[in-house]
Amino acid sequence: MPRQKTANPPPLELRDACIVAAQEVIAEHGIENLSLREVSRKLGVSHQAPYKHYPSRDHLLAEVMRRCFQRFAAHLDAREHFDDPERDLESLGLQYLDYARRHPLEYRLMFSTTWPESAEQADLAREATHAFDVLRGVLRRMHGESAALRETVELDALYIWSTMHGLAGVMNGQCIDKLDLRAKVLKQAVRHAMDRMGMGLAGRI
Repeated sequence: MPRQKTANPPPLELRDACIVAAQEVIAEHGIENLSLREVSRKLGVSHQAPYKHYPSRDHLLAEVMRRCFQRFAAHLDAREHFDDPERDLESLGLQYLDYARRHPLEYRLMFSTTWPESAEQADLAREATHAFDVLRGVLRRMHGESAALRETVELDALYIWSTMHGLAGVMNGQCIDKLDLRAKVLKQAVRHAMDRMGMGLAGRI
């Protein structure tokens, strides 16, 4: 029986193709070399074509970052969920680190890139806030929904977010391989950090 040919996926619309090309340019040449001209060259279209969707390089970068936060939040939402908020928080932390490991370029774009000044940032800020709200939602289940505890929720959210960010940076960086650490220590590092974080939170609840 002859094998059926798999149909090629339809080509991306120019708006979406520009996003893919922009991330390729950043990965290959660094964010400082991102330009609409370079994107159009990679796509094989006229230099003016990307301007139909992105008035400037900053608008394109803002959209790239927005979509990174969107995918990040979706990845966090896709974690294994638990009725117990403490287990759910642990699952969320592991999912955060998993995203940072799987998507290092997107992670750097979200957390190590200066937000473009000349672009509209409302949509970008909305997606970044949504990702942070995933964490706040779990903490509200731990602390309660009262307005009096809002500050505690937000302080703990910042503490956890920064801890995960630091842990992701250390574990995914090149320095960790040069510290003469035993494989057993490296294997336990994430669990140890999350256990210590859990102990700290338990003291406040």
